[in-house]
Formats: sequence, C-alpha cells, structure tokens
Amino acid sequence: MENQTVAQKLEALVKLQTIDSKLDELKKLRGDLPDEVQDLEDEMEGYRTRLARFEGEQKELEDAIKKNKEGIKEAEKLVKKYNDQQKNVKNNREFDAITKEVELQELEVQICEKRIKEAKEKIDAKKAEITGIEAVIKDREEDLKAKKDELENILGENQEEEKKLLAEREKATKKIEDKLLKHYTRLRSSLSNGLAVVRVVRGAAEGCNIIIPPQKIAEIREKKKIVIDEHSGRILADVDLGSMEEEPKPKKAAPVKRAKKVG
Repeated sequence: MENQTVAQKLEALVKLQTIDSKLDELKKLRGDLPDEVQDLEDEMEGYRTRLARFEGEQKELEDAIKKNKEGIKEAEKLVKKYNDQQKNVKNNREFDAITKEVELQELEVQICEKRIKEAKEKIDAKKAEITGIEAVIKDREEDLKAKKDELENILGENQEEEKKLLAEREKATKKIEDKLLKHYTRLRSSLSNGLAVVRVVRGAAEGCNIIIPPQKIAEIREKKKIVIDEHSGRILADVDLGSMEEEPKPKKAAPVKRAKKVG
C-alpha cells in the first residue's frame, strides 16, 4: 500500500464504497424488522421481570398468611392456658393480671386475622395482575415469532450474497491505508445515505448535489491527490465525463441586411 498511486487508492475506495452500498441495500430489505424484533424482546424481558416480581410478592404474602395463622394458634393456646390458670387464682390481683393477658392474646388473634384478610385481598390483586401480564406475554410471543420468522426468511434469501460481500469487503479494506479507512468509516457513519466516496456528475458531488468548482473538477480528473468536498467531507473520486459535455450552443442569428437607399 505504501507504493500505491493516488489513482490506485481512489480505485480501492470506490470498490469498498460499491461493496458497502450493496450491503446497505440488503439491510434496507430487512427494513425495521431487526429493530422491531429487538424492541419486542426488550419489552418481553421487562414483562417477565415484572411477572417475577409479582410472583415473588405473592409468595411473600402467602408466607405472611402462614405466619399469622401460626400466630393465631399460638395466641389461642395461651388463651386456653390463661383461662385454666384463672381457675386456680388466689386473689383478685392475679385474676386481673391473667385477664389482661387473655385480652392481649385475643387482640393478637384479631390483628392476625385482619392481616390475613388484607394479605388475601392483595394476593387476589396480584393474581389479576399476573394473569394480565401472562396474557400480554403470550400475545407478544406470537408477534415476536411472526417477526422473527419474517426476518429469518429475508436473511435466508440474502445470506449467501451478504456472506460473499462481507468477504469481498474484508479484502478491499486491506488495500486501503489506515488513515483513509478511518476517515471513510467515520464519514459513512455520519451520512444518512452512507455515500462517502462519490463522483462528480453534471458538475455536482453525488449524494449531496453540491456544485464543485471547475478548478477542483480538474484536480479530481488528474488524480494526483485525494480531493475532499469541503462542505460534506466526501471523497471525490472521479468525474462523470459524459455528464460534463457541454450541450450544443444555439447558432447565432444571421445579421439583417439593410436595404440600400435609392438616391
């Protein structure tokens, strides 16, 4: 590459641009399908995360119900124990103390029952949310499968051609010096149409239609240096000579002969 002429460098860039333009066309055939598939996969991942969270919350509520039921059993045992003790009290002070303990345990039973009721209501709400999310996931799975199938069909039709172009591209990049390749790659990524290497057609740069001064057109034709369009940054690789031919100029009208005066 060190001994390449400017003409050879430009030829290598033109070849790479041609390959990349063909790859761009293949990508256009896919349209927005790759992005749509990715968006659906991301959306489903979000729904699955929510589903897992709701299921975890439901499990916590069920564990809380179990704990409160055990609390009720324990409180009821204590109530029975205190009631038996009341039968053997020796004075009112002991009786009142045991009565307070009984009341506390009965209150504990009420609190646990209330917590169980609230937890069951929350579980019913969580189940409804889970059912709704599962329905959405099922619906999105069908959409995702349809879009994936469509994308796979398109990819399958063009897979061999794309594979061939990518192999050609790899060879083409090896014939371009790093500095030029970096400029080309950076430029392509910043342009909506991906045209980084263009010709001058009818006096304007392809891809942006910016008029190129005649002096610069002459430089491009000489191919003694890499010419960059100062407006778009595109590499001006060649001139379409056919489009530069001047149209035939209209013929001048013949001068009108004046009639001689008769003396």
